[in-house]
Amino acid sequence: MRLAALRKENWLILHDVDSLSDAGASHQLDPTLFEADYWRRQGLIVGEAPGRGSSLFLQASDSEQWVLRPYRRGGLIAKVSKKRYLWLGEERTRAFRELRLTATLYQQGLPIPRPVACCVTRFGASYEAALLTVRIPGAQALASLLAADEANEALLIRVGTMIKRFHLAGLDHVDLNARNILVDHHGEPWLIDLDRCRLRSQGQWQAKNLARLERSIAKFCSPLENTAMAHIYAGYHH
Repeated sequence: MRLAALRKENWLILHDVDSLSDAGASHQLDPTLFEADYWRRQGLIVGEAPGRGSSLFLQASDSEQWVLRPYRRGGLIAKVSKKRYLWLGEERTRAFRELRLTATLYQQGLPIPRPVACCVTRFGASYEAALLTVRIPGAQALASLLAADEANEALLIRVGTMIKRFHLAGLDHVDLNARNILVDHHGEPWLIDLDRCRLRSQGQWQAKNLARLERSIAKFCSPLENTAMAHIYAGYHH
Protein backbone atom coordinates (compact mmCIF):
# COMPACT_ATOMS: atom_id res chain seq x y z
CA MET A 1 0.00 0.00 0.00
CA ARG A 2 1.43 3.36 -1.07
CA LEU A 3 -0.27 6.49 0.24
CA ALA A 4 0.15 9.71 -1.70
CA ALA A 5 -1.34 13.20 -1.34
CA LEU A 6 -2.70 15.36 -4.13
CA ARG A 7 -3.22 19.08 -3.46
CA LYS A 8 -4.92 21.64 -5.68
CA GLU A 9 -6.75 24.90 -5.01
CA ASN A 10 -8.93 24.33 -1.91
CA TRP A 11 -8.98 20.54 -1.89
CA LEU A 12 -6.68 17.74 -0.81
CA ILE A 13 -6.85 14.03 -1.59
CA LEU A 14 -4.97 11.30 0.25
CA HIS A 15 -5.09 8.04 -1.69
CA ASP A 16 -3.67 4.55 -2.01
CA VAL A 17 -1.88 4.56 -5.34
CA ASP A 18 -2.30 0.81 -5.82
CA SER A 19 -6.07 0.79 -5.16
CA LEU A 20 -6.70 3.53 -7.68
CA SER A 21 -4.44 1.87 -10.23
CA ASP A 22 -6.27 -1.45 -9.88
CA ALA A 23 -9.90 -0.38 -9.86
CA GLY A 24 -10.06 3.33 -10.48
CA ALA A 25 -8.09 3.80 -13.66
CA SER A 26 -11.20 4.94 -15.53
CA HIS A 27 -12.05 7.58 -12.90
CA GLN A 28 -10.37 10.96 -12.64
CA LEU A 29 -8.79 11.72 -9.27
CA ASP A 30 -10.51 14.91 -8.19
CA PRO A 31 -13.30 15.92 -5.75
CA THR A 32 -16.07 14.76 -8.10
CA LEU A 33 -14.97 11.18 -7.34
CA PHE A 34 -16.34 11.73 -3.82
CA GLU A 35 -19.73 13.12 -4.92
CA ALA A 36 -22.85 10.97 -5.18
CA ASP A 37 -23.98 12.83 -8.31
CA TYR A 38 -20.86 11.72 -10.21
CA TRP A 39 -21.67 8.05 -9.64
CA ARG A 40 -25.41 8.54 -10.10
CA ARG A 41 -24.95 10.07 -13.56
CA GLN A 42 -23.03 6.98 -14.64
CA GLY A 43 -25.52 4.56 -13.10
CA LEU A 44 -22.84 3.10 -10.83
CA ILE A 45 -24.59 3.35 -7.47
CA VAL A 46 -25.57 -0.22 -6.59
CA GLY A 47 -26.81 0.19 -3.03
CA GLU A 48 -26.91 2.22 0.14
CA ALA A 49 -26.18 1.59 3.81
CA PRO A 50 -28.10 3.12 6.70
CA GLY A 51 -26.54 5.68 8.99
CA ARG A 52 -25.56 9.34 9.10
CA GLY A 53 -24.73 10.55 5.61
CA SER A 54 -26.04 7.39 3.93
CA SER A 55 -22.96 5.54 2.70
CA LEU A 56 -23.25 4.50 -0.94
CA PHE A 57 -22.09 1.29 -2.62
CA LEU A 58 -20.36 2.00 -5.93
CA GLN A 59 -19.44 -0.24 -8.87
CA ALA A 60 -15.87 1.02 -9.26
CA SER A 61 -14.88 -1.67 -11.80
CA ASP A 62 -16.09 -5.00 -13.14
CA SER A 63 -14.53 -6.82 -10.21
CA GLU A 64 -14.62 -4.35 -7.32
CA GLN A 65 -17.12 -2.21 -5.43
CA TRP A 66 -16.35 0.75 -3.21
CA VAL A 67 -18.12 2.38 -0.27
CA LEU A 68 -18.45 6.17 -0.33
CA ARG A 69 -18.99 7.64 3.14
CA PRO A 70 -19.37 11.39 3.63
CA TYR A 71 -18.50 12.72 7.08
CA ARG A 72 -21.59 13.91 8.91
CA ARG A 73 -22.13 15.30 12.39
CA GLY A 74 -24.57 13.87 14.90
CA GLY A 75 -26.16 15.16 18.06
CA LEU A 76 -26.97 18.77 18.88
CA ILE A 77 -24.08 20.25 16.92
CA ALA A 78 -25.61 18.86 13.70
CA LYS A 79 -28.30 21.52 14.07
CA VAL A 80 -25.59 24.13 13.53
CA SER A 81 -23.67 22.32 10.78
CA LYS A 82 -24.25 18.79 9.49
CA LYS A 83 -21.10 18.42 7.42
CA ARG A 84 -18.64 21.22 8.25
CA TYR A 85 -15.71 20.75 10.64
CA LEU A 86 -13.15 23.17 12.06
CA TRP A 87 -9.96 23.36 9.98
CA LEU A 88 -6.84 22.68 12.09
CA GLY A 89 -4.54 21.44 9.32
CA GLU A 90 -4.79 18.57 6.83
CA GLU A 91 -3.27 15.90 9.08
CA ARG A 92 -5.79 16.73 11.82
CA THR A 93 -8.83 16.33 9.59
CA ARG A 94 -11.02 13.36 10.44
CA ALA A 95 -10.64 11.94 6.94
CA PHE A 96 -6.83 11.98 6.83
CA ARG A 97 -6.59 10.52 10.32
CA GLU A 98 -9.05 7.74 9.58
CA LEU A 99 -7.46 6.79 6.27
CA ARG A 100 -3.95 6.66 7.74
CA LEU A 101 -5.14 4.60 10.72
CA THR A 102 -7.07 2.21 8.45
CA ALA A 103 -4.03 1.81 6.21
CA THR A 104 -1.81 1.03 9.22
CA LEU A 105 -4.11 -1.70 10.50
CA TYR A 106 -4.77 -3.09 7.01
CA GLN A 107 -1.04 -3.47 6.46
CA GLN A 108 -0.83 -5.47 9.70
CA GLY A 109 -3.19 -8.02 8.18
CA LEU A 110 -6.17 -7.14 10.38
CA PRO A 111 -9.70 -7.71 9.00
CA ILE A 112 -10.55 -4.20 7.93
CA PRO A 113 -11.64 -2.88 4.50
CA ARG A 114 -8.85 -1.65 2.28
CA PRO A 115 -8.78 2.16 2.17
CA VAL A 116 -8.95 3.75 -1.29
CA ALA A 117 -8.87 7.51 -0.79
CA CYS A 118 -10.27 10.47 1.11
CA CYS A 119 -10.97 14.01 0.03
CA VAL A 120 -10.97 17.16 2.13
CA THR A 121 -12.41 20.38 0.72
CA ARG A 122 -11.52 23.52 2.64
CA PHE A 123 -13.79 26.54 3.10
CA GLY A 124 -11.67 29.03 5.00
CA ALA A 125 -11.80 28.02 8.67
CA SER A 126 -13.88 24.89 8.00
CA TYR A 127 -13.87 21.82 5.76
CA GLU A 128 -15.99 18.98 4.42
CA ALA A 129 -14.73 15.46 3.76
CA ALA A 130 -15.56 12.01 2.38
CA LEU A 131 -13.90 8.59 2.42
CA LEU A 132 -13.72 5.71 -0.08
CA THR A 133 -13.00 2.12 0.97
CA VAL A 134 -13.27 -1.25 -0.77
CA ARG A 135 -16.59 -2.99 -0.10
CA ILE A 136 -16.43 -6.44 1.49
CA PRO A 137 -18.28 -8.79 -0.89
CA GLY A 138 -21.47 -10.28 0.53
CA ALA A 139 -21.01 -8.71 3.96
CA GLN A 140 -23.88 -8.20 6.38
CA ALA A 141 -23.92 -6.20 9.60
CA LEU A 142 -23.80 -8.27 12.77
CA ALA A 143 -26.83 -6.25 13.88
CA SER A 144 -28.88 -7.68 11.02
CA LEU A 145 -27.79 -11.24 11.80
CA LEU A 146 -28.65 -10.82 15.47
CA ALA A 147 -32.07 -9.39 14.66
CA ALA A 148 -32.78 -12.34 12.36
CA ASP A 149 -31.44 -14.82 14.95
CA GLU A 150 -28.74 -15.92 12.48
CA ALA A 151 -25.65 -15.25 14.60
CA ASN A 152 -24.60 -18.62 15.99
CA GLU A 153 -22.20 -19.35 18.82
CA ALA A 154 -19.24 -20.08 16.54
CA LEU A 155 -19.62 -16.77 14.73
CA LEU A 156 -19.89 -14.81 17.96
CA ILE A 157 -16.75 -16.47 19.30
CA ARG A 158 -14.95 -15.39 16.11
CA VAL A 159 -16.22 -11.85 16.66
CA GLY A 160 -14.71 -11.86 20.15
CA THR A 161 -11.40 -13.16 18.84
CA MET A 162 -11.37 -10.46 16.13
CA ILE A 163 -11.97 -7.69 18.67
CA LYS A 164 -9.12 -9.02 20.81
CA ARG A 165 -6.78 -8.84 17.80
CA PHE A 166 -7.59 -5.18 17.30
CA HIS A 167 -7.19 -4.47 21.00
CA LEU A 168 -3.78 -6.13 21.02
CA ALA A 169 -2.85 -3.85 18.12
CA GLY A 170 -3.89 -0.91 20.32
CA LEU A 171 -7.07 0.16 18.52
CA ASP A 172 -9.51 2.07 20.69
CA HIS A 173 -12.72 1.84 18.62
CA VAL A 174 -14.85 4.59 20.12
CA ASP A 175 -18.00 3.42 18.33
CA LEU A 176 -17.80 -0.35 18.66
CA ASN A 177 -21.35 -1.49 17.94
CA ALA A 178 -23.18 -4.27 16.12
CA ARG A 179 -23.53 -2.18 12.94
CA ASN A 180 -19.78 -1.60 12.68
CA ILE A 181 -19.01 -5.32 12.66
CA LEU A 182 -19.60 -6.96 9.29
CA VAL A 183 -19.71 -10.67 8.50
CA ASP A 184 -18.68 -11.86 5.04
CA HIS A 185 -20.11 -14.81 3.09
CA HIS A 186 -17.48 -17.10 4.66
CA GLY A 187 -18.72 -16.20 8.13
CA GLU A 188 -15.64 -14.14 8.97
CA PRO A 189 -16.07 -10.87 10.91
CA TRP A 190 -14.64 -7.50 9.84
CA LEU A 191 -14.41 -4.17 11.64
CA ILE A 192 -15.39 -0.90 9.94
CA ASP A 193 -15.73 2.85 10.60
CA LEU A 194 -12.60 4.11 12.38
CA ASP A 195 -13.70 7.74 12.51
CA ARG A 196 -12.30 9.34 15.71
CA CYS A 197 -10.56 6.07 16.66
CA ARG A 198 -6.91 5.93 17.66
CA LEU A 199 -4.04 3.68 18.73
CA ARG A 200 -3.38 3.60 22.47
CA SER A 201 -1.44 1.75 25.13
CA GLN A 202 -3.37 -0.92 27.01
CA GLY A 203 -5.84 0.45 29.55
CA GLN A 204 -9.46 0.72 30.67
CA TRP A 205 -10.61 1.69 27.19
CA GLN A 206 -10.81 -1.99 26.12
CA ALA A 207 -13.48 -2.67 28.73
CA LYS A 208 -15.33 0.49 27.67
CA ASN A 209 -15.29 -0.69 24.03
CA LEU A 210 -16.82 -4.02 25.05
CA ALA A 211 -19.41 -2.38 27.29
CA ARG A 212 -20.49 -0.18 24.38
CA LEU A 213 -20.79 -3.26 22.17
CA GLU A 214 -22.86 -5.03 24.83
CA ARG A 215 -25.32 -2.12 24.96
CA SER A 216 -25.60 -2.20 21.18
CA ILE A 217 -26.18 -5.95 21.00
CA ALA A 218 -28.94 -5.71 23.60
CA LYS A 219 -30.95 -3.65 21.10
CA PHE A 220 -31.07 -6.54 18.63
CA CYS A 221 -31.53 -9.53 20.93
CA SER A 222 -34.32 -10.65 23.21
CA PRO A 223 -33.23 -9.89 26.81
CA LEU A 224 -34.33 -13.36 27.95
CA GLU A 225 -32.35 -15.12 25.22
CA ASN A 226 -29.35 -12.83 24.92
CA THR A 227 -26.27 -15.02 25.26
CA ALA A 228 -24.48 -13.27 22.39
CA MET A 229 -22.14 -11.25 24.56
CA ALA A 230 -21.18 -14.28 26.63
CA HIS A 231 -19.97 -16.00 23.45
CA ILE A 232 -18.13 -12.85 22.34
CA TYR A 233 -16.36 -12.68 25.70
CA ALA A 234 -15.44 -16.37 25.35
CA GLY A 235 -13.73 -15.64 22.05
CA TYR A 236 -12.14 -12.48 23.41
CA HIS A 237 -10.57 -14.24 26.40
CA HIS A 238 -9.64 -17.46 24.59
